[in-house]
Amino acid sequence: MTTRMWIGVLGLVPALVAGCGGSASGPAPSTQPIEERAGARDVQASGNELPIIAPDDVQKSQSGAVFQRVANTDIEVVYDRPVARGRELFGGIVALDEVWNPGANDATAVSFSRDVTVNGEALAAGRYSLWAIPGATDWTVIFSTAADVYHTPYPGEEHDALRLQIAPRRGDHIETLAYYFPMVEGKDTELRLHWGDTIVPMMITVP
Repeated sequence: MTTRMWIGVLGLVPALVAGCGGSASGPAPSTQPIEERAGARDVQASGNELPIIAPDDVQKSQSGAVFQRVANTDIEVVYDRPVARGRELFGGIVALDEVWNPGANDATAVSFSRDVTVNGEALAAGRYSLWAIPGATDWTVIFSTAADVYHTPYPGEEHDALRLQIAPRRGDHIETLAYYFPMVEGKDTELRLHWGDTIVPMMITVP
């Protein structure tokens, strides 16, 4: 068969497939301009309409979030991030032996899509605010069912879902408070609260 004949046969394939109710290469790509497609205009408009913020008006503790899926359980931390700026942190701007929200502005929120254990203690699925009592040797970490609150005052022990005693570790200096997951393995992960050279580790296990 000549090259020209092969080209003719191949040209018939899409039509034959379409006649059988199929497609040679899946749905045809949209010819509609991207700016006119559903949702695209909203995304572009929202970006274009955001005002420019003057440097002095930028929020001092800017918002952040971290997400981790462990097996089929979703864990998310949403928080605002204070900056050290050369200040003494624990025993300085953060008083020892007093309840503190490890974040800024709205209270730091932690959510779990399924029941978990944190450092071996059971914690039900849900959304919590996170609080801490820094100590000279040990910290108390508190998960409170009062999830959507400001970073002060502490909602009270009647809302406590879990309290943990944790020995902090020392690490490299981090200027801006951070939560992160340095380890994920099987059904286990470690969530760290890290600010300055202080690390507070929380080992989370999912069912």
